[in-house]
Amino acid sequence: MSTSSDADSVPYIPPPSQAPRKTVVDLRWSDPVRWIVRGLQDYRAHPGIGLFYGIAFTVMALVLSAVFRSKPEYTMTIASGCLLVGPFLAMGLYEVSRRREAGSPPSLGASITCWDQHLGSMAMLVLVLIVLELLWGRASLVVFAVFFNTGMPSTTGVVQAVFNPENLEFVLAYAVVGGGFAVLVFALSVVSIPMILDRDTDAVFAAITSIEVFLTNLGVMLWWGALLTGLLTAALMLPWHVGLLLVGPLLGHATWHAYRGAVHWPAAEMPADPLQNTEAPA
Repeated sequence: MSTSSDADSVPYIPPPSQAPRKTVVDLRWSDPVRWIVRGLQDYRAHPGIGLFYGIAFTVMALVLSAVFRSKPEYTMTIASGCLLVGPFLAMGLYEVSRRREAGSPPSLGASITCWDQHLGSMAMLVLVLIVLELLWGRASLVVFAVFFNTGMPSTTGVVQAVFNPENLEFVLAYAVVGGGFAVLVFALSVVSIPMILDRDTDAVFAAITSIEVFLTNLGVMLWWGALLTGLLTAALMLPWHVGLLLVGPLLGHATWHAYRGAVHWPAAEMPADPLQNTEAPA
């Protein structure tokens, strides 16, 4: 006859994990360039769809620039709105690349509405990103308050402060704070949104996997982030930000290939519309 003490001595064995199984790949330094090339191929295959999203990104950048020049105090508010809309636009580009990879004909209508089956996960992830962006803005204001006790400088004052050699301490502090938040946002989102589209996972699992990809391939991911930043900066430097007509959709398509190259799934657990992983390392 068993006793309660005997039952207490039996070790607890947790049930098998129900989380999707995946493998985070060890990436090569050449992979980010390869993702850009494949993204360009997707853009060239469907330039009309890419141009639609490029125009959307350009309009967002023009609105943000106009607000920064005229009402800089509202810049973070508009940036939050862009951060709300941007991931849904990017998911449309991922859908085009996903369908092209699967051999299905992409369409603009399908790309615009692809998020409707993943609204819960997307909303949670976007909410987290917006909260981080607001914290980023608050931290930036604290840095300004510490170094400028005369109040928030104007747009011209901000530019002069950044490029004034006498404000080196301010520039370094602002770069450290902004860079820290930028790296955190990048780590959370580098593959999470494409994964939600591909696997319909919850936001928590997608974000954890994204961070795992970032930490497993820290050097390559930092190189990928630097490449994204460089291309976006070059696009924004052109008059009217017209470079986003190409760079915006290009980076959206490339991000899909980054996800496919960094995360592999067992063949037995592929979704109903299987996407053969062409990103396996050689």
